[in-house]
Amino acid sequence: MKKQPIGIFDSGVGGLTVFKEIRRAFPHEDIVYFGDTARVPYGPKSKSTVLEYSLQNARFLMHCGAKIIVIACNTSSSVALEYLRERLTIPVLGVIRPGSEDAVATTRNQRIGVIGTEGTIRSKAYPQAIEALLLQAKVYSQPCPLFVSLVEEGWDEHPVTRVVATEYLQPLLEQDIDTLVLGCTHYPILKKVLQKVVGSGVTLVDSALAVARQLHNELPMPQSDGVGKDIFYVSDNEDKFAAIASRILEQDITSLHRVILCESWFLA
Repeated sequence: MKKQPIGIFDSGVGGLTVFKEIRRAFPHEDIVYFGDTARVPYGPKSKSTVLEYSLQNARFLMHCGAKIIVIACNTSSSVALEYLRERLTIPVLGVIRPGSEDAVATTRNQRIGVIGTEGTIRSKAYPQAIEALLLQAKVYSQPCPLFVSLVEEGWDEHPVTRVVATEYLQPLLEQDIDTLVLGCTHYPILKKVLQKVVGSGVTLVDSALAVARQLHNELPMPQSDGVGKDIFYVSDNEDKFAAIASRILEQDITSLHRVILCESWFLA
């Protein structure tokens, strides 16, 4: 049988935080990653547009032979997970449920903050998932639309990022949260700055680790021997993607290609 890869898609570079944990957990698997860098960010876009983009992305990964798809984008996970599951013939995993489970396991005072894109916060996916797991939880949400752009610009340690983070997070700190869910896969790239702003009394929850653990339930046994191969696709700005990816992954990526998704990927 032809070896089939794990497929991962995101609106840009943020999903590489998920890729990194999956690669660590599944060293023998091939992985195909698609970053929709031409259409980032997804957060401000309408639900119908996110559904359309997500289905195009997923169909492209199936075209690449993916046996399972991981949506490494919180906006897509919150809006399009069930939509994709109904339309695809392979398993699809999102990041909302795993991240919510980790938040519930982490909190001590049941006061949990969630930061994300406008689309993710608008969907209320995290509060619904967290409160379903922990009835007494108090969930406080805050959209942080500038964070994605700061990450895509490579400004993860820029002084401006600290100022923006302080402005966004102050309302959550005033609610005495002890746990903060990074509800966008771009946000862990800002983890150093975010931890400084919230202080040591608040635990940051990164859904990437949780997703890798959940993937073991779908692929419980090694599917192949040897070292897995990585292939990366983007829809624009290959050089910029490669530069940021090398920092996130702490290595150069050697197989990167640009692909233009078209309406044919959206057709049944």
